[in-house]
Amino acid sequence: MTANATAAAPVKEAPYFVEKVLWVKHWTDRLFSFAITRPASFRFRSGEFVMIGLPPREELGEKKPILRAYSIGSPSFAEELEFFSIKVPDGPLTSRLQLIQEGDEILLGKKPTGTLVLDAVRPGKRLFLFGTGTGLAPWLSVAYRDLFTQDIFDDPLVGDEARAQLTYYPTVTREPFERQGRFTDLITSGKLFSDLGIDGDKFDPENDRAMLCGSMAMIKDTAALLEAHGLKEGSNAEPGDFVIERAFVG
Repeated sequence: MTANATAAAPVKEAPYFVEKVLWVKHWTDRLFSFAITRPASFRFRSGEFVMIGLPPREELGEKKPILRAYSIGSPSFAEELEFFSIKVPDGPLTSRLQLIQEGDEILLGKKPTGTLVLDAVRPGKRLFLFGTGTGLAPWLSVAYRDLFTQDIFDDPLVGDEARAQLTYYPTVTREPFERQGRFTDLITSGKLFSDLGIDGDKFDPENDRAMLCGSMAMIKDTAALLEAHGLKEGSNAEPGDFVIERAFVG
């Protein structure tokens, strides 16, 4: 006697983790940072981005979460995951994300990716990290100036390396500041190189490497300058002299 059996449908695994907000810090009326718990199985390379979002609001008839790409602002060895975000009043995600509080739930994608990693550039002598706005998140952000100018040098893990190798070079275009001007103009004029004590007025393809993250206009203009100086764009598949990131937040 044979009994008919109905096979159970496989349960589809969610493409994201559900994590908790650990803290939120509002830097200005347009910028804020927050950190979430890190799943034990979550692995990433410093400089990568990941999709994050908020659970759908069932009371409003939302059926799917809104997810956006965010660069991870914390190093790969950190116990928590930190992010840096703009505040868009009408943004599908950031209009809600800017209101999060400690203990709220955040959706975290399971597949970090990106090109702002050391694997994507050839070995060199100097690494320039060019970032504007929240594009600074892969190597932390302008909101962390105390970290770049002081705290990082006292860090027990990377302090010695930072004192020997890290130079922070901030510049602004609108507000009064110690250094003003777009860094594309500072590159073209040669001022960036003289300020940093680098011989010559151009990038050196043999020694210089760069990573770009920010607005598309900045990326386009800076990439053109790098290519004019003889540097070639790279990727995870084929390392080069500079890499760019095209992930955006909305």
